[in-house]
Amino acid sequence: MHPKYRKMLSVMKLKEKKRRRNKDSELWHLYILRCQDGSLYTGVTKDLARRFKMHNDGKASRYTRVRRPVEMIYHQECGSRTQALVRECAVKSLPKKKKLEIVNAGKVNVSQGG
Repeated sequence: MHPKYRKMLSVMKLKEKKRRRNKDSELWHLYILRCQDGSLYTGVTKDLARRFKMHNDGKASRYTRVRRPVEMIYHQECGSRTQALVRECAVKSLPKKKKLEIVNAGKVNVSQGG
């Protein structure tokens, strides 16, 4: 993992420990999309269905806007925002082959938009 991301994540972890955890807070999710050109996009969100729709409507990210339609091929509950961002950095640092191994392992539910 890039040193810049390690430092950022360590600061986020410290802040999360200091914050009082709200038990009613929504879960965050990591997701992987397959774009029309075969590339993969990784992101995090609290609302998978809404975010998936935004990607396919061209309103979520510049990367997926020009590679529509997208297909959600993986998602994972991560608990807090910090946990989701840590997982996102870990997955983004992997080569495409390793990401596809995670998807194919079937460790989580795969769905079309949540």
